[in-house]
Amino acid sequence: MPVTFVASSQLPTQWGTFTMHGFLEPGTGKEHVVLTMGDVADGQPVLGRLHSECLTGDALFSLRCDCGFQLEAALKAIAAEGRGALLYLRQEGRGIGLMNKIRAYHLQDNGADTVEANVQLGFGADQRDYAICKPMLDHLGITSLKLLTNNPRKVNALKDIGIGVADRLPLQFGQNPHNSKYLATKAGKLGHLLGNLHQAEVE
Repeated sequence: MPVTFVASSQLPTQWGTFTMHGFLEPGTGKEHVVLTMGDVADGQPVLGRLHSECLTGDALFSLRCDCGFQLEAALKAIAAEGRGALLYLRQEGRGIGLMNKIRAYHLQDNGADTVEANVQLGFGADQRDYAICKPMLDHLGITSLKLLTNNPRKVNALKDIGIGVADRLPLQFGQNPHNSKYLATKAGKLGHLLGNLHQAEVE
């Protein structure tokens, strides 16, 4: 799946100034960005995160998920280290898109969990494709990551495309009463590594 580099620019944030690299996925028209800080092309493992777009959590402060909290925590961690990369991937709703995500939320309002809702809409539980990360990481000279994630699928996906994962660092933030079932489902049905906090809530 080709991804084309477009341009880079500075992006000052409350945590520090990142370099923002824009990439276009011609086959879908999706636009992805990577935020980097420091020298990420020196051959050493880079603190990094693959973050899938979540408009509701990242921009609208939703408490239904932990996405916005994880995004902020990852950027803080990279800034604190002074070196790292965050890939912001336009794969809303684990790949089903924003409108279908709203439909899935409606089903969840009526009792379905996050996996059941996707399946009822005719989708897989997780339709994201991490192969698009390879050309972006190659362009930036990144060959190995210290990955900020609770999702072992991301670790395996990176290894499958030839990117080393030197370490997996947990990113457990934003738990609240509105997302307890969501997190329990991610732990129980999607294999996310959330310790014992939510495993016991899965029937």
